[in-house]
Amino acid sequence: MKIKWNWGTGIVIAMLLFVIFILQFVYRVTFIDEYNHHLVSEDYYKDELYYQKEIDKLNNASKLTENVTLRNFENGIVIHFPEDKDFEKIKGTIDFQRPSNSKIDFNKNIELNEHNFYIPDSILASGKWNVKIDWQYNDVNYLLKESLFY
Repeated sequence: MKIKWNWGTGIVIAMLLFVIFILQFVYRVTFIDEYNHHLVSEDYYKDELYYQKEIDKLNNASKLTENVTLRNFENGIVIHFPEDKDFEKIKGTIDFQRPSNSKIDFNKNIELNEHNFYIPDSILASGKWNVKIDWQYNDVNYLLKESLFY
C-alpha cells in the first residue's frame, strides 16, 4: 500500500510527533521518581506557623528606628546593631548561605562586646551571600534578611 504524501499528511505526522513529545514529558513527571518535585510540604500547617513567626519578626524589625546594617570592609563584614539597644542583651544567630555552594554555609551565635559584630575575611569567599540575622532583645524577636556581595 502506497501512502500519498502531501501537505495534509505532513501536518498530521507533525501533530502526532508533537503529541508523542508532550506525552513523554507527562510520563516522566508522573511515573519516574527522579522527576518527583512536590511543591507542597508534608507538614504545611506547622510550616505555616513558622512562616507567620518569621513575618512577625520582620514586622518587628521594620518598626525599629534603626535596624541592623551590614557593611563590607577589606578585612570582612561588619554587622552593626542599633545604638539605642543595650548590646549585652542582644542574643540570636547569624546565618550566611551561599546560593552557589552550600558547603561553605555557616552560622554564628551573636555575642557582642560592642554594637558591631565582625565576620572575618578568612571564612568568606567572594561572591553573593544570603544573610539571615535572627535576634532577640528584651523578649522581642527581630529578623533581617539581606543579600550582599563580598
